Amino acid sequence: MLLPDQAGAHPHLLVGGGKEGKLYVVDRDNMGQFQAGADSQIVQSLLGGAGVWCTPAYWQNSVYLAPVNDTLKAFQVYNGLLSNAPVAKGSVAFTFPGATPSVSANGSTEGIVWVIRRTTTGSQAAVLHAYDAANVSRELYDSNQAGTRDQLDVAVKFAVPTVANGKVYVGTSSTLTGFGLLP
Repeated sequence: MLLPDQAGAHPHLLVGGGKEGKLYVVDRDNMGQFQAGADSQIVQSLLGGAGVWCTPAYWQNSVYLAPVNDTLKAFQVYNGLLSNAPVAKGSVAFTFPGATPSVSANGSTEGIVWVIRRTTTGSQAAVLHAYDAANVSRELYDSNQAGTRDQLDVAVKFAVPTVANGKVYVGTSSTLTGFGLLP
């Protein structure tokens, strides 16, 4: 995931993770030419979780990550570095492969972080979760809250909630479901 231009020695950065659980901030102007003991392209490395199989999301100087067997985390971005520890965490753990978050907002306000969780019961149904982007410890909604009305069927690995025209779309093994405001 690309970060907007940053102040400091490394203005052009990207953030990614690895299956070993590390989260990397990399200078995208200085990639390649690996030299043992001199990884100058790696600006920062920190523990992201048990495994980072999905892509983080960015909004308003925050990076959102949902690693394997861990909760949604928000890291603050300041001068081209991430906070060493999350500034906020959700309360629901995501099984393999974790989740790729999407963010919807009204410009620079009212941010919502959307993630799809695979449940560990039965046929691994999908659950859509919505968190307050300003504080991901505050869950706003999940698709199991309204009984069967909003429930999803079997989850698909690496599915990403897609936000368009005021709705959130979730693909599962047999359906594409659109979520929006009720009339």
